[in-house]
Amino acid sequence: MSKAQRGQSVRDRIKSQREAEKKQEQRKRVVTYATVGVVALAAIGAGWLFAANQSKPEETAQGLAPVTIQGDGSAAMGNAGVEAPVIDIYEDFQCPACKQLEETSGATFKNLAAEGKAKVVFHPVTIFPQQMNNGITRANSTRAAAAARCITDGKQWMAFHDKLFATQPEEHLEGFTTDQLIALGKEAGVTAPDFATCVTSQKNAQGHLANSDQVMKAAKLDGTPTVKLNGKDMDQDVTFTPSRLRQTVLDAAK
Repeated sequence: MSKAQRGQSVRDRIKSQREAEKKQEQRKRVVTYATVGVVALAAIGAGWLFAANQSKPEETAQGLAPVTIQGDGSAAMGNAGVEAPVIDIYEDFQCPACKQLEETSGATFKNLAAEGKAKVVFHPVTIFPQQMNNGITRANSTRAAAAARCITDGKQWMAFHDKLFATQPEEHLEGFTTDQLIALGKEAGVTAPDFATCVTSQKNAQGHLANSDQVMKAAKLDGTPTVKLNGKDMDQDVTFTPSRLRQTVLDAAK
């Protein structure tokens, strides 16, 4: 082998070695990136799982606390002797966000009352102006709230309340007709003999609207749902996160 050939052979070996080292380094980087990616995905997954658990609705753990229907159309839920903390829920039966609150945190409110951890007061209001959707949305809300006022039994009122949110019509469509409300009352177990007549006549509609205006002014409502704890507005990040909602109420009871 000539000197030139030997020189070329050395260069070739060096080149081959460098290429091998380069490939090995690339493989190391791929493994490192993959490991980092797995760790990152695991962190993201853990964060998502934590957030999901935080927002997971509770199951209704036991029977309802006693419910008392009050003269202004509100319903107070709580065990005997429990007067604090007080949770006030201002809601509109036609409000989509109120339906979402019921689906997300409704069981937590009920459980806290049943456990004797709080007194919960539901305030049905009509927040929508007459001009919205040619008055359709406001009319839906008013009919539903007026029908709820036809019920004097607390347990039946609560069942009807839940039915209204479960069957809430779209805002731009006429819904909660008197026939539908009567049917929902039957499904909810309403036994008042005059319920159908009361709903059909809508005799409580004007009283509801007048009281609704007073309540919204007194509570300084900007929208629904609004939840107050001992008279102070609660952040929606709390009210729509059952675990945080529960802890906030428990802390207020200390």
